[in-house]
Amino acid sequence: MQLSSEVLFLLCQCAISAAYQAGHMIRQKAGDPVSVDAKSGALSRAAQVVTEVDHLSQEIILQTLEPTCKLFDLALLSEESPDDRERLEKDYFWCVDPLDGTLPFIESLPGYAVSIALVSRFGEPVIGVIYDPYRQTLYHAIRGQGGFRNSHPLTIPSEPAHQGKPLRFLTDLSFAEDPLFDKTQQALQMIARELGYSGGELFLQGGAAINACQVIEQPPTCYFKFPKPKTGGGCLWDYAATACLFAEIGGHASDIWRQPLELNRSESTFMNHKGVMYCADTVTAEAVNQLYQQLSRD
Repeated sequence: MQLSSEVLFLLCQCAISAAYQAGHMIRQKAGDPVSVDAKSGALSRAAQVVTEVDHLSQEIILQTLEPTCKLFDLALLSEESPDDRERLEKDYFWCVDPLDGTLPFIESLPGYAVSIALVSRFGEPVIGVIYDPYRQTLYHAIRGQGGFRNSHPLTIPSEPAHQGKPLRFLTDLSFAEDPLFDKTQQALQMIARELGYSGGELFLQGGAAINACQVIEQPPTCYFKFPKPKTGGGCLWDYAATACLFAEIGGHASDIWRQPLELNRSESTFMNHKGVMYCADTVTAEAVNQLYQQLSRD
């Protein structure tokens, strides 16, 4: 079943409403003491932590989205619920991260967001909604209908390298423990200068959704995660919404090999197998890919 543009618009409005409601609650809870639990199945602390706010946010979101599942025969995948694998059978599924960036939320730092996407059974994101409660900023996109920030049309920013700016690289906090960390940090400086920037700066911060949005908000920036053999590297719900946004605004969102993100993997919801990369242009994407290939051979 192919959803019409009118139905996609309606479903996007539902997702926006759910994200606003959940985001309002998250903003109210920010800074308050919260109970923190640990989840199994992931190695980094950022992937392990879960709070009562994650669960409250999911409840709010599902109150809005579950009726649409019945009406349009949609499946539902949400981080704090078991994967019933209906996403592999239905034509479309909601892909929900009720609080992406739980660790920065716990630490009262920016970098957390609500992320909601609608994804086809073939892994194509057709709706993406990201709400940043800290900055009260909403990003949304619909396949073939454009991308928006706070309802204003959005395009990927272009920053000429000759302006003498450094090229910012973002990745997750867990990368500090990666064996490739030191070599990568040195190599990124060389890449940035070869591309004509004044230098390269590596930042370890935030959740996946906000890191991707920083490519838009603080150019020139590249967000990446290298592949790794062990479980982790984020999940489908971390990237589905921003992948839709980048597709609509002309940005580059891919795995480390510059191939489309696999957003409905039957093997696992984890995305550690091929990594991720978000940037404004294919030139930077190619440079990061070449770097990873070189580091992998060394």
